[in-house]
Amino acid sequence: MTFSATTHNIKVTAKVIYQPKHSQPALGEFVFAYTITIENLSDKHIQLLSRKWHIVDSYGLERFVEGDGVVGRQPSILPNAKYSYISGCHLNAPMGKMFGTYTMKRLADDSTFEVEIPIFYMQAPVKLN
Repeated sequence: MTFSATTHNIKVTAKVIYQPKHSQPALGEFVFAYTITIENLSDKHIQLLSRKWHIVDSYGLERFVEGDGVVGRQPSILPNAKYSYISGCHLNAPMGKMFGTYTMKRLADDSTFEVEIPIFYMQAPVKLN
């Protein structure tokens, strides 16, 4: 399933995949991979400076993660171009959600702005008896 949001002509799309080979449900360990695609629909060259994530699992545990760039990079994205990366999230519950913001910079004038990262849901498959 994919989730997307557009802010200031920057479209962010998230796709989540449960990772059963890296998860141990009996021990309360659920691992998810997600692909984020950032599409610059504006006419300005931009750069991703930082991210802020809010992660909540179905038990109510909340975490906040913030830092420079994504996966060790601060990519610049030309007008009408895309940048994608893959990352992951570990939960102690079979379900959860993530959302947040990216801080972007317009390279022409060094102005910064926030872009919404859409809320996306993670759910491990469950076996029914």
